[in-house]
Amino acid sequence: MFQASNHSSVTEFILLGFSSDPTSNRILFIIFLLFYLCSILGNGLIIILICLDSHLHTPMYFFLSILSLMDIGNVTTTVPQMLVHLISSSKAISFEGCWLQMCAFGVLGLSECIFFVVMAYDRYVAICFPLHYTLILNWDLCVQLVVGTWTCGFFFSLIHTVFTMRLPYCGPNMINHYLCEGPSIRSLACMDTHLIEMVDFVLSIFMLLVPLSLILASYFGITLAILKIKSTQGRLKAFSTCASHITVVTLYYAPAIYIYTRPNSGHSPERGKQVTLFYNVFTALLNPVVYSLRNKDIKAAFIKVIMRNRVD
Repeated sequence: MFQASNHSSVTEFILLGFSSDPTSNRILFIIFLLFYLCSILGNGLIIILICLDSHLHTPMYFFLSILSLMDIGNVTTTVPQMLVHLISSSKAISFEGCWLQMCAFGVLGLSECIFFVVMAYDRYVAICFPLHYTLILNWDLCVQLVVGTWTCGFFFSLIHTVFTMRLPYCGPNMINHYLCEGPSIRSLACMDTHLIEMVDFVLSIFMLLVPLSLILASYFGITLAILKIKSTQGRLKAFSTCASHITVVTLYYAPAIYIYTRPNSGHSPERGKQVTLFYNVFTALLNPVVYSLRNKDIKAAFIKVIMRNRVD
């Protein structure tokens, strides 16, 4: 299978994007540029606030800063190139560039998918074992969890990328997408990809449903712990610490499951682009909003920085 790649004659791909109309593309360029800048600003601000405020130097906010870093990487992997293609007459991407984008997008996407489990575990320990929180989630374990997440994301993304890019491409090179994405590229291969599609389908289910099952298990334990709290105020306070994470997980997993747990026979290119855009761009834009609006500590840190600058 891998030797067939020696017969590939395609040296570049054409990303068709969303529209061929120049006027529509200019409008989309402005919209996506604003989305991108807001995503970078929002996630960057969260990282800066967590670094500057010593009260936020806890495992929970350390994990939040890592999530913001992943979101910045996620949109930066795809959006700048998309913006260039929207205003350029050329929509080409080299074979190597496509390979690199697919791998980077996969690493960040899969790492974020797994990282939500880490964040759910953080909430589980905080609510179920509050007196032992810092003892269980010590800094060594936090760093190990982050490194383990990135390692798993890199490993599984590399498998996915190699399976796809080592196929022989000797015919059409137009990808009906705004990025180099597995199912869209495999449809251009000049060989039967049924077996590879099945392997990728099983891998996608494993990488999405297993982490989601662990998250649901964590929240089952959290729910049981919250129900044991006698005061209504105490229950609401405990639940509020999880609300942001639940919202972000829902925004990320719902479109990802729609895209990657369906057989390729049910794959709609136009719908796929729209849903991919949502969990690639819009979740990175919404995550800082969700955490900022529901988090008093983030608000307090922001006000503290503003007041400090005014005094200076």
